[in-house]
Amino acid sequence: MAITEDPGRRSGSGGAFQLSQLINDTRYRSYTFQFIALVLLFLGFGWLINNAINNPVLAQVGIDFGFLQTPAGYDINQQPIPYDSQDTHLRATVIGAINTLIVAFLACITATVFGVFAGVLRLSNNWIVSKLMSIYVEIFRNIPVLIWIIIIFTVAANTFPPISEFRIPRDGSDPDRGLLFGMMAATNQGVFVPRLVFAEQGWLVAIVLLASVAGVFAFRAWARNQLYAHGREVGTLLPTLAILILPAVIAYFALGRPIGVENPEMGRFRFEGGFTLRPSLIALWFALSIYTGAFIAENVRAGILAVSRGQTEAAAALGLRPRRVMSLVVLPQALRVIIPPLISQYLNITKNTSLAIAVGYMDLTGTLGGITLNQTGRALECILLLMLFYLTFSLAISAVMNVYNNAVRLKER
Repeated sequence: MAITEDPGRRSGSGGAFQLSQLINDTRYRSYTFQFIALVLLFLGFGWLINNAINNPVLAQVGIDFGFLQTPAGYDINQQPIPYDSQDTHLRATVIGAINTLIVAFLACITATVFGVFAGVLRLSNNWIVSKLMSIYVEIFRNIPVLIWIIIIFTVAANTFPPISEFRIPRDGSDPDRGLLFGMMAATNQGVFVPRLVFAEQGWLVAIVLLASVAGVFAFRAWARNQLYAHGREVGTLLPTLAILILPAVIAYFALGRPIGVENPEMGRFRFEGGFTLRPSLIALWFALSIYTGAFIAENVRAGILAVSRGQTEAAAALGLRPRRVMSLVVLPQALRVIIPPLISQYLNITKNTSLAIAVGYMDLTGTLGGITLNQTGRALECILLLMLFYLTFSLAISAVMNVYNNAVRLKER
């Protein structure tokens, strides 16, 4: 049987290179189209930039970031660091960025907890539990997150008692309500909680605590290796608590207790001291958590179902309890399916924090992209800074999660 030579490769098998090979030869065709697409992309960006530069309005006002050094002139209700209205727009922008990072970090953690529990319980043999989790997933993921933010904000603002019920009457009698455990109060103006106060050497204790967390991960990795490589199960609960708590406690007392707790106290008209969680922060945090947790639950369920049932049966045959089967056999294998879509959910949380403006939470969009933009009129500069922040933070999340994804992915022998 005669073998027909590929005409696309014939011209490249010998002889001089011809320009027609860029299209006809399969060895070069894909690179040719990619190069053309890249050139068109650069031309498109160049056209947009040229239009912006030659715009008469922009040519008149120019591009200037000096407005960041002028006084902001507005207040911010949620202040993680000290701020007043006479501070610069740059400091207001930094506070908005910190507020965005705070709610994104908290929502990522709680959404993961909600999603993992809901995903695992949805596969429960208990009919009631599995159906309740199914209802949770279907309700929360099919209603826009903005509606959940507004609903939770309205409930928090109208359900919690007014702050006046915590005030001490003029006759010196006990107030209508007291602080929970003497340190917490939930009102319609926010939840008041204790705040950590660091002395000069307090950060050393924090560094020791971070080192202890790293030690916990290292110990659990060693214990996992002992189980997988040598078949020896090592208890992790008590050693984990010891590694996490003992070094920090020893450093705390050795350095003269440099970290204190400042509890909120009721003043004449409002609480003083402590840290305030505004209803807007609570609404945004909880809404993003339960909304995104419903999607993560489906990712977790899909990852668990992707693990062969034979793995579970083999683990049970070895005498492992159901909880250990799930934590040691099923979830580690399911992570390679769960992590990629989980990265997308974390990115969605970060971008959805921009909806905070609907309930008055002063995040980066509310400060830089809202009041600062309106006051200064520097729309192009503000939008560029907004894009840069969200792009940088999203790329950082992707980089960290991709490192973790590479660590848990299936290794070929």
